[in-house]
Amino acid sequence: MRRRQSLGRDFRWLWAAYATSTVGTWLALDALPLIAILALHSSTAEVALLSAVGIAVGALIAVPLGPWVEFRRKRPVMTSMDLLRCAALLSLPAAYALGGLSFVQLVVVAVVVRAADIVFTAASGAYLKALVRPDDLLEAGGRFESTRWTATALGPPLGGLAIGMFGPLTTVVTDAVSYLLSALGIRAIGGHEPPPAAGRKRQFSAGELVEGWRHILRHPHLRPLFLNTVLVSGLIMATVPLMAVLLLRDLGFAPWQYGLAFGVPCLGGLIGSRLARPLVDRYGQHRVMLTSGTLRACWSLGLAFVKPGPSGLLLVIAIELGLITCMGVFNPVFSTYRLENTTSDRVARTLSAWSISSSVTVAALTACWGLLAGAVGTRTAIALAGVLILATPLLLPRREITARTGGELETAAPGG
Repeated sequence: MRRRQSLGRDFRWLWAAYATSTVGTWLALDALPLIAILALHSSTAEVALLSAVGIAVGALIAVPLGPWVEFRRKRPVMTSMDLLRCAALLSLPAAYALGGLSFVQLVVVAVVVRAADIVFTAASGAYLKALVRPDDLLEAGGRFESTRWTATALGPPLGGLAIGMFGPLTTVVTDAVSYLLSALGIRAIGGHEPPPAAGRKRQFSAGELVEGWRHILRHPHLRPLFLNTVLVSGLIMATVPLMAVLLLRDLGFAPWQYGLAFGVPCLGGLIGSRLARPLVDRYGQHRVMLTSGTLRACWSLGLAFVKPGPSGLLLVIAIELGLITCMGVFNPVFSTYRLENTTSDRVARTLSAWSISSSVTVAALTACWGLLAGAVGTRTAIALAGVLILATPLLLPRREITARTGGELETAAPGG
């Protein structure tokens, strides 16, 4: 299949808005915990509380917002969430300048930003499905994925440099400005957005709060994919603080080596995202998703065997490069698959439910693995997460969609 060279002016504006806010987010990575440590001299427990509460409470607040987004035009929602995140972040340097910055304010900002993140993701996914042709969804997803990994590779080192020179509030201001620019980019798309399919419904019942989960769990293909992605992301993220302890404290790696170990492999995400479309064209969507989803589960266990010195650093880089390259292929294929198997009147609720579940799982598993590491040791906890990830490919959809007739999905065994 010949790849389209352009997805149109409207998509370019949406892509530019995404790129701007993503770069700002990665520049400001861990800015709130650093403000808590450097400006407020918070304790370790308070810093951990800040991260956990921001994720968990933000996700809970987003629960009723999924149906709310579904029944409204998506571009105004996206713009509003950008402006809300901008205002919340700018409140921090304002309060600091006035001498009134507090830990409670940091927690509130973390919660607001996380809830707005989830709402924006739900609205933007629904808007993307309406904006581009079905055949272009994978190409669009690949471009977003490559942008994300590029920002992931470049943002933290540049953000760390800015923090070292000017302090953590500098990256917060940069992140806030990026949301403002993103809002302006979305506004620049122009044109008239049609009303949502469910636009006639001005209010929603309590049952609609769980409609996204109901759709996911009743769908024979999305249900295993949901369980797979939530568990994989939760287990990977649960080991991130443990790897920091292992590398920086136990093995004596310098901070720049730690940054190098997790920054360089992000180039694999860029490579993988550019390979996704050619691989699907050649081998088919389901086979690529199943293969890349299986391969990404094979790497994490190796992190438990890292040794000190250059060989250990190279091992971490190799493992992360393999993992992230597989993720770079899997993520746009999975995102396209999810949109294709969700009707337009359920996209926002489905994406919101997915994000909320992932956030809560990450928070819960991170807390559990922190306790586990204290009981059995850091390496053992990392190894256990790696072993559990090895089992997650069993949750990938084993059958592929071969036809859609009257809204019903027909399936066949892979290769059949």
